[in-house]
Amino acid sequence: MARTLEEVNKEIQEVKDELANLKGTKTEVYARIVGYYRSVANWNKGKREEYNHRKLFSADENSVCSHLKNVVSEEAPKQEEKQSSFVQNDRDYTYEFFMRKTCPNCPPVKEYVSLLDITGTFVDVDTKEGLERATELGILAAPTVVVFDTEGKECFRARTVQDLRNFFESHLQAKAV
Repeated sequence: MARTLEEVNKEIQEVKDELANLKGTKTEVYARIVGYYRSVANWNKGKREEYNHRKLFSADENSVCSHLKNVVSEEAPKQEEKQSSFVQNDRDYTYEFFMRKTCPNCPPVKEYVSLLDITGTFVDVDTKEGLERATELGILAAPTVVVFDTEGKECFRARTVQDLRNFFESHLQAKAV
């Protein structure tokens, strides 16, 4: 059903009137600056201008930034290493990987855990269920990988590829002894 221009203009005016009457409270925004988080309202003029130029991005599942791909290729185990190093432990551990689509540090960790021969679950903390699960485990940042033993008991948390590598290498050596 087609609407007339007059009807459309009337609807626009009604929406403008509603927006003019909105009441609320001032929202305080915190962002990272020079290594720590601070209220944007307390930033100096130059830093606030820089903040206004920042862009939020979402890393597409199929296209990871080239510099992140390089990190993954340097840090991730090679396919042959994967089969020889971790296949004996595939029943010893499981993991839950807590991530966000807009997280710039998540793709390398996601790539690494997907190469491991260990059963795991990816948990998007931007969803209601994912946030509930993260809260249940006390996860405060993404990426975080929680490694569980065969009994479902948490045995390790990692936030980087290097942390994961160190954990699995030390446990492989301990089992070999």
